[in-house]
Amino acid sequence: MSKDDQFRQYAGASNRTRLSGTARKYPARNFLPVITLGLVLLCPSEAALAEQPAERRGLRFVGLHCARCHGIERNSESPLANAPPFRALHLKYAVADLQRPLAEGIHPSMPLFRLTPGEIEDVMAYLKTLR
Repeated sequence: MSKDDQFRQYAGASNRTRLSGTARKYPARNFLPVITLGLVLLCPSEAALAEQPAERRGLRFVGLHCARCHGIERNSESPLANAPPFRALHLKYAVADLQRPLAEGIHPSMPLFRLTPGEIEDVMAYLKTLR
């Protein structure tokens, strides 16, 4: 059995199928579209695209403390009707002006917790990614 016949048998091609010279020399090129599709499917979700560590920490914080009431992603709705989604906060407030309310508490119906200055910076960095 010739090398071409062995390759055809390995590649699942019949004897009638003629392989191009490129396919014989570079069989991995045949799988390039499959590999590319696999890499695209492994990409993280939109919320996880926050690239900087501060943005990731901010996403983690709002996911743990805010997602019960607010929509925290670009396309998520808030579980509570009267809690605005974070993607809409910049329409009502300047994002930079939210630092003090984050430190002091925004409204009485929110759970009571105190953010450290580092956590405030992380949340602010994440909120800026939603604009």
